[in-house]
Order: sequence, then structure tokens, then C-alpha cells
Amino acid sequence: MMKACRLLLILFIVGTLACSVEAVSAQCAMCTTSVESNAKNGNSTTKGLNNGIMYLLAAPYLAVAVVGYIWYKKYRRKNIDLNMRDEKLHLN
Repeated sequence: MMKACRLLLILFIVGTLACSVEAVSAQCAMCTTSVESNAKNGNSTTKGLNNGIMYLLAAPYLAVAVVGYIWYKKYRRKNIDLNMRDEKLHLN
């Protein structure tokens, strides 16, 4: 039951964050006017700019994922004997 509640809470938070997205202007004024004028003239500079932004966005996540995977593979425990008792466990 707790796992279901935790999953619902996480989904609610992610959904709330996804719905509260605002458009932002993260470029300088010179770059913005240059890209807008190129887009109006039919140049494909905007596609290259968008691909570059996506590449720069994905690179840190990929680096963290690779380091996390290596860390998990290196430090996980193998062949651990848990020594569980055969008694029933009472949580009350």
C-alpha cells in the first residue's frame, strides 16, 4: 500500500511540474533576432541551434548515468548470506 501511495505522490509531483512549464527566453537579444530572421528567410539554422541545445542538455545526464552505472557495478554486493530465521516475523 505504501509503494502505491509513494508512486502516486511521485506521479502527482511530476505531473504538476510538467503542467507548470512556462516559455522562457534563454538567448541573448542578438541571437534571438538572428535566429528569428533566419527562420523567416527559410534558412535551417534554427534546427542546428535546437539540436545543439538538446545535445548540451543531454550530455550531463548521460555522464551521470554512466558514472552511476559504473559505481553500481563496482560496489554492489555479491553472494551475501542473509541468515534469516525460520520464525514468523511479528511487526505489532
